[in-house]
Amino acid sequence: MKLKSLWGLTISLLVVLLASCDSNKPPEKVVWDMPTPYADSVFHTKNVVQFAEEVKRLTKNKLIIRIHSGASLYKLPEIKRAVRSGQVAIGETVISTLGNENPLYQIDVLPLLATGYNYAKVLWDVSRNEIEQLLKAQGLKLLYAVPWPPQGFYTQKEINAMQDMQGLKIRAYNAMLSRLVELMGGTPTTVQAPEIPQAFSTGIIDSMMTSPSTGVSSQAWDYVRYYYDFQAWIPKNMVFVNQKLFDKLTPEIQQAVLQAAKAAEERGWVMSAKETSEKTRILKEKGILVLPPTDELTNGLIEIRKIIEGEWLKEAGEKGKQMLDAYYKKTENL
Repeated sequence: MKLKSLWGLTISLLVVLLASCDSNKPPEKVVWDMPTPYADSVFHTKNVVQFAEEVKRLTKNKLIIRIHSGASLYKLPEIKRAVRSGQVAIGETVISTLGNENPLYQIDVLPLLATGYNYAKVLWDVSRNEIEQLLKAQGLKLLYAVPWPPQGFYTQKEINAMQDMQGLKIRAYNAMLSRLVELMGGTPTTVQAPEIPQAFSTGIIDSMMTSPSTGVSSQAWDYVRYYYDFQAWIPKNMVFVNQKLFDKLTPEIQQAVLQAAKAAEERGWVMSAKETSEKTRILKEKGILVLPPTDELTNGLIEIRKIIEGEWLKEAGEKGKQMLDAYYKKTENL
């Protein structure tokens, strides 16, 4: 009797042990939802879709990333919080929109700091580690970052000097741009990309500082006549993942995600440069006058840039200074 009881207890313990081992076993198939802020036609979204397809292929369908584009699942300001809380595993946002959390996120939107892709790449190289550390402290992992085309100014009226900016209602999408608009004499108004046409048609805004991509996707020619090609800054989007959910993947799947992310970043920078020329051409074809800023306008913006950089350095502290110093040193001969 005792032998039977001992045998029964042994069997029970083995069942519990096997069940425990099985519960810790990674699932054979994982599905991640990924919110993105932009329409399917935007090159960032196209790149994200290609990234997801690459992950699916490399993992042999063991990790599926379902893309929810056009802010259909979460709007831009909500995406990082949704990923951090684990409501979704992975997401995309504009790095500079996180400037209210930490000023280091805003380095790529300092006006007239990095005005070409070669400069923007150096700036990313010297700032990437700090961005990764900020995300890591919040349980997030950076996968890749891709730039937008350089930012220009869309307006209904001709702009030749800073005083012509007075009183304009200008779309802003981050704190740095809002400050820039204030110093230019305009009124900053927060408007997300999908809401631009409605904001123009209802008079909420009459101007905007953004890329040729957003100008085309929002059909800016319906509302403005001029596009001033400032190339004022080159902001970036980043794709990031919940660290805990990433850690639950097998090492093989983790490596596949990182491999696909590396390819997405390299491909995205090429796509962005191509996007700049193609979308600028479309703006011209649709009747928008694409003009370089006047010297007076550029000089006015440079003076504003000095003010903003000084304010930013006070907030960013020693880490911000180190990043800028490294950038200036590496771009001396560019």
